[in-house]
Amino acid sequence: MPPKKNGDLSLPEPVVERLPLYQRILTQLIRQGSSTVSSEQLAELAGLSAAMVRKDFSLLGPMGTRGSGYEVDYLLSHLDRILGTGKSWPVVIAGVGRLARALVGNRNFSGRGFRLIGAVDSKVNVIGTELAGLTVASYETIADSLAEVPSIGVITTPPETAQLATDTLVALGVRSLLNFAPSIIEAPKEIAVRYVDLSMELQILSYYASQPEGDLTTARLGTGGIQPLRDRWPASAKGPTPTP
Repeated sequence: MPPKKNGDLSLPEPVVERLPLYQRILTQLIRQGSSTVSSEQLAELAGLSAAMVRKDFSLLGPMGTRGSGYEVDYLLSHLDRILGTGKSWPVVIAGVGRLARALVGNRNFSGRGFRLIGAVDSKVNVIGTELAGLTVASYETIADSLAEVPSIGVITTPPETAQLATDTLVALGVRSLLNFAPSIIEAPKEIAVRYVDLSMELQILSYYASQPEGDLTTARLGTGGIQPLRDRWPASAKGPTPTP
């Protein structure tokens, strides 16, 4: 898999996948009033090693001073720029059911710059209804209903229409796809594809649940595994100046 690019910055995909995790932690730290954080503290909260955190940040340019820690505000704003937070990303959703409505209704959807410009479905009873103020189009009419080219396509269809949704969104000009359908899709190699399968996540958790108690040291890895900061870090968040 080629490295991800952001302007002149090229990052390996595993690093890109961890950046939203750091972003979420830093946002929580700001809410708690923390001004600095160390790589050890970030690592503990993210379920990673401090060495991995420092290596990730070394790829992002100068981020902290040894003995002084990372400035939370600066680090978060830097990650926001890299991830494109604050930019406007036009999105088309294929498959208008409860999941699509929940996604659009989530405050992080628009709050992170994702802007719904179109919705498409194959069901007769859904076509012509509204999603976030937009009329749901058919696959035959979606292209004519758009006023601009979408950057991101989101697939929330049943598995049997996931490939139709993929082909349609690619034809509309999307550069990346987020696939919630429990189906493997085929897309051109220049299209970035991410899969979100809740049943697979539950299967992973069922593995951890079957392990002997005390053997779950790796169970917190991933963006869904952060425990609340008030539980994991009640005192040190405002403690002495940390070391990066």
